[in-house]
Amino acid sequence: MLAAILVMSGLAVVLGAVLGFSAVKFRVQDNPLVEKIDAILPQTQCGQCGFPGCKPYAQAIAEERADINQCPPGGEEGIRKLAELLGKEFKPLNAEHGAPKTKSVAVIDERLCIGCTLCLQACPVDAILGAAKQMHTVLAAECTGCGLCVPPCPVDCIAMVELREEIATWKWKYPVYQFKRAS
Repeated sequence: MLAAILVMSGLAVVLGAVLGFSAVKFRVQDNPLVEKIDAILPQTQCGQCGFPGCKPYAQAIAEERADINQCPPGGEEGIRKLAELLGKEFKPLNAEHGAPKTKSVAVIDERLCIGCTLCLQACPVDAILGAAKQMHTVLAAECTGCGLCVPPCPVDCIAMVELREEIATWKWKYPVYQFKRAS
């Protein structure tokens, strides 16, 4: 019994060392430009740009397979930031991918919700809570306002409500710089 435990422990240590070595030796380096582009994108994961999410779109931009003006939720501000980062000329939003919208959040009318879970399946960021045949609700802080939950709803109980800019929803639009103190 003790011999079997020692053999299994030794085997686990050897395999762990091999996996650790392999992880270091064969690590794939991410393109730092993709991370910078992805940080500019709005993270709505809506797919309006023609890609399944913001990260694949960022990769396509970095590899010059996609243009910088395909993201309606990012709007002109996002296009300007991408143009500045990549040293490209600003282009207006490509109308083929939609029009810029104001920031909104999904709201479910609880009286009408039948608990079909179709909105749960459509939400790319898991901002909707609920169970089958139970009322659903939206976590407003997690909702990106993509609107992908609205079309599959069979009872039309989901509405996109525009967020007004007020103290609770306002965000600083400019980068925060840290200054060193003069000693």
